[in-house]
Amino acid sequence: MNLFLNYLVVTALLALVLLPAGLGLARERRIDRQLRDAARREAEPTETESAARPVAATRRSRPKGWARA
Repeated sequence: MNLFLNYLVVTALLALVLLPAGLGLARERRIDRQLRDAARREAEPTETESAARPVAATRRSRPKGWARA
């Protein structure tokens, strides 16, 4: 019984030490997710911007190397 109580005390102390770190990590992830969503919303063009912008075709360049096929 004494061994069980020792394990219980160690587990409780470990939980008390790790709880603030876990809460801080969860808060940081929530803030990161909010910032990412705000940046995504800001980067999306509106309907008027996308209609006024001309469509530009992009050309893929060939890989530059010494071996040409």
